Amino acid sequence: MRGFRPFFLKELREIARTWRIWVLPSIVVVFALTGPVLAKVMPEILRSMSSEQLGGAVISLPEPTWKDAYAQWVKNLTQIVTFALVIMLGGTVASEVRSGTAIMVLTKPVSRPAFVLAKAAANAVLVTATTLLGAAATWAVTLAVFGEAPLRPIVQPTAAWLAWALFLVAVMTLASVLVQSPSGAAGVGIGVYAAISIASLSRWAVEHTPAGLIGAPGALLAGDRPPLSWPLAATALIAAAALAGAAVLFARKEL
Repeated sequence: MRGFRPFFLKELREIARTWRIWVLPSIVVVFALTGPVLAKVMPEILRSMSSEQLGGAVISLPEPTWKDAYAQWVKNLTQIVTFALVIMLGGTVASEVRSGTAIMVLTKPVSRPAFVLAKAAANAVLVTATTLLGAAATWAVTLAVFGEAPLRPIVQPTAAWLAWALFLVAVMTLASVLVQSPSGAAGVGIGVYAAISIASLSRWAVEHTPAGLIGAPGALLAGDRPPLSWPLAATALIAAAALAGAAVLFARKEL
């Protein structure tokens, strides 16, 4: 793959200097910093609201713990951050093809497979760094707010979601090669997510396909031990196939 390393480094610099460094990291960090605080004050807010609406009657709610803060983190990752990631990655290749930037880059000593895979690798670095930063922030704020924040209950769900997120990076790279518009590629990604979510209703799919990663963060946080060996292996194989397909298709694509 001619030119992979310099183009990969160029992509990392571009991420650091453009809007991409702010969008996903900002969303994740805001949720990481506010999630534990909301988990702490939400029961009191609900008690106050219920007391006013029920004429002074007080609803008994359990005192919040670090588990509630971690649950908020997992919920934000699996819902809002997942959709933000899909939308952001829709333009991985499509936006540069539409703007004509891809043609300019490919006049230099950069092969087409290197162009595609370097973009995927740079996005993977961004997603990984952002996720680790968000998890660290959640842990620190949870410790400050609740005085207790064990590591394993946040590390395991976060790692499971990160595996799912990296799978989405590969899928969205392929979608962005197949579809010429970023919004169209994002639509394909949302369709893939919906299909896998439906597949997660099947026990076999949960135990043997990427569908097992959708509910894994919540299950791990609850203390369960979902079967992850086959889902992780299948996820890695499909992601590799998606990246290979993206590289091959882009090499044949008319720009």
